Amino acid sequence: MSADTDRVWTIQDVLNWTVTHLKSKEVAQPRATAEVLLAHALNVDRISLYLNFDKPLNPDERARFRAFIRRRLAGEPTQYITGRQEFWSLNFRVNSHVLIPRPETELIVEESLRLFRDARPSSVLELGTGSGAVIVALAKELDSDIRIATDRSVDALFTARRNAESLGFEQSIVFLAADLFQAFKAVPTFDLIVSNPPYVSPEEYVDLPREIKDFEPKEALMADEGGLSVLHLILKEAPAYLKPGGWLLLEIGCTQKERVLKIARELETYIDVSVLDDYSGCPRLLRVRKG
Repeated sequence: MSADTDRVWTIQDVLNWTVTHLKSKEVAQPRATAEVLLAHALNVDRISLYLNFDKPLNPDERARFRAFIRRRLAGEPTQYITGRQEFWSLNFRVNSHVLIPRPETELIVEESLRLFRDARPSSVLELGTGSGAVIVALAKELDSDIRIATDRSVDALFTARRNAESLGFEQSIVFLAADLFQAFKAVPTFDLIVSNPPYVSPEEYVDLPREIKDFEPKEALMADEGGLSVLHLILKEAPAYLKPGGWLLLEIGCTQKERVLKIARELETYIDVSVLDDYSGCPRLLRVRKG
């Protein structure tokens, strides 16, 4: 695309060339990647590309797009390049301080809505909120008096607050800089506690794709004890903060089902202990209830 400087490059030309180039470099989803990054370079939505296939690009537009493609080829996730990711049909800001929200994490929201379909929770807590995607989605869908989200990263909290503000939920959520339950007294306060904690083992972390390992925050991904240290700590401490009958929902790794079930049952604090599969059939969500 950059070699022939005298050529008129239309949107269609640029997309076709870029898709072929990304395929040759074995970039995942080459068509979608090219469209998203070109739309971002032109400050339009993706449908506008198809409505303007024959529109020529000026040198500045091509230069911006080339810069984005170079970043993607270096491994940077598309979402960090655009600064955006959709979750629960909401558009969230993302950056290198927060994990990119993933579709499987929507299971936390879905199960929360199912559990409280007939009984409104008065208080909800999210541990390790990151971008704020889960707590904002819960604020949108689940009526409650108190919603609190914590994160030990001040930069992540800043991102979460910005997302809550831009989506109209700044008055609905309290954000606290704290590691897990650090900010609270050990009093049964919450009807629902949710978290997508670090659960990747050090051994698994080494083999992660470079898009994840080199760009997403390590502290939000990796945990000791085979990836179970943070999960174990939350399970151990949560009963002090849950009301009787309150629910704890934790995202887990695909290989951790039996181990987290064993931990939860050995604590002898929880009832209704189970793990739910995500839509790909992977064990994804530990669901426990305080007795």
